[in-house]
Amino acid sequence: MNKIMNKDDLGSHYGKPSERAVLKQLDHIDKHCRAFIELSPFLVIGTMGSDGLGDVSPRGDAPGFVLVKDENTIFIPDRLGNNRTDTLSNIIDNKGLGVLFLVPGMNETLRVNGLGTIILDKEILEGLSAQGKAPRSALKIEVKEAYLQCAKALIRSKLWEDDYKIERQSFPSLGEIITDQIGLGDDSAAVSAANRSIQKGYTEKLY
Repeated sequence: MNKIMNKDDLGSHYGKPSERAVLKQLDHIDKHCRAFIELSPFLVIGTMGSDGLGDVSPRGDAPGFVLVKDENTIFIPDRLGNNRTDTLSNIIDNKGLGVLFLVPGMNETLRVNGLGTIILDKEILEGLSAQGKAPRSALKIEVKEAYLQCAKALIRSKLWEDDYKIERQSFPSLGEIITDQIGLGDDSAAVSAANRSIQKGYTEKLY
């Protein structure tokens, strides 16, 4: 298998980025980045633990759920989840992270890279409340890099269009998948129990 093993080979294979692609990278959140974050209801955050494995996790809520405190600081609330705390555990091991913000209807995305800290300050958490409930913690990000990503990936994927949408019933439910993955096969009672538990979480444990 032919491989690229070092940065010199990588640069030779791809060539240099355009001047504009380099200059667009900021070391702070400007007015355009702030406006994008305030419109975004969804992001994915990438982290890496001490084992060297990367992890990507979704976060979502009403537009504006991420607080831009100033041009170098943003706060992401940690809502109710499954208590795996993969992202937070990784932040303890390695503060470096990357966040990709999306806005429905826009094909451009916003990339923010920085250093993370888990915050428990009551005043901050209360300011991040939703549905009358404060998050259990918040992720403070010290912004080091911020830049808008061009639209090519979302244009190719047609993410906001109907072209690739499936009928949900054509794919197994999450309860069916998990039941199979943990070795219970097609046990109908186990599948039903798993689906009920998942749906209860969707309706009663979002905040």
